[in-house]
Amino acid sequence: MKFGIATFPEKAIQDFANSYRKRYDPNYALIPPHITLKEPFELEEGMLPQAVEHLEQTAQETAPFNIHFHKISSFHPTNNVVYMAVEKADEINRLHEKINRGHLHHESGYKFIPHITIGQKLPQDELLDVYGSLRMLEVDMNSWVDRFHLLYQLENGSWTIYQSFLLRG
Repeated sequence: MKFGIATFPEKAIQDFANSYRKRYDPNYALIPPHITLKEPFELEEGMLPQAVEHLEQTAQETAPFNIHFHKISSFHPTNNVVYMAVEKADEINRLHEKINRGHLHHESGYKFIPHITIGQKLPQDELLDVYGSLRMLEVDMNSWVDRFHLLYQLENGSWTIYQSFLLRG
């Protein structure tokens, strides 16, 4: 099965992100706005209890924290993605590092940059136009992170929560 790990921001931030995702993100209907903490990965069902135990331990060791979204940015030219950027991401970076250990460790092709995607898979011209206008927006939003979720992908490509983990450190 394909799994992923993410945290969902507060509703006001999801509403803001969705106002753009409806138009610019083909994955809009597959998953709510989120910060990916671990990229999608394959996991055999027999390994699931060990993964859940690792995530429970990670949640117990991690205190809830606040994140601040401060601007719209882009991964261009590496990827045609427009996103809401997280400022001073020390706590969420540490959470990502803790999750990506032990049974769940794998090397990633990209450096972890916490963000919420608001546009992707855009043609070059549209990406430059969309990013050019959205980067002018003033973004100043905070969200409390007190949980993360182990998600699994359904046959239709959508993602659903398998289990949630409350931060208790």
